Amino acid sequence: MNKSDPPRSFGVFKPVGHTVLVFPDAHALEQAVSKLVAAGLSDGSETRYTPQEMQAQVASDLANAGVLAHVGQELNLVKVHGQLAERGCHFLVVPTDSDAAARQVADVARSGGAVAAQHYGTLLVEDLIDPADGKDQVFESPDRGLDTKLPTP
Repeated sequence: MNKSDPPRSFGVFKPVGHTVLVFPDAHALEQAVSKLVAAGLSDGSETRYTPQEMQAQVASDLANAGVLAHVGQELNLVKVHGQLAERGCHFLVVPTDSDAAARQVADVARSGGAVAAQHYGTLLVEDLIDPADGKDQVFESPDRGLDTKLPTP
């Protein structure tokens, strides 16, 4: 994946075939990368985003979002990624070629302190880490927001 030209759908970030992992800081991200490598789940092709890089991408996505981006959850995810980046979170985008691989990556990331993980499929974006408050996930819509619990600054 190329950060300077990320995959988009209807003008917003949508890395189909990847899992986006969110960590509270750079140290947690790097520890998770080490665990992914040790587990054979990383071949070095993952993409890292600093909070500033994600904020810039979010700003671009919001400025270029097409009308259809407002229908699904992609625009909501962009907004949540922006909120997480504002709180200093770091992002790791890992290629995952199957649901099973995405779950394995999310399990390793969760053990390393990930606060969120989303697997991007062609038609569906699946949250792979349950909300921190223990509630079940609900249908996502622009009016309802997301289940992701934002870490406190």
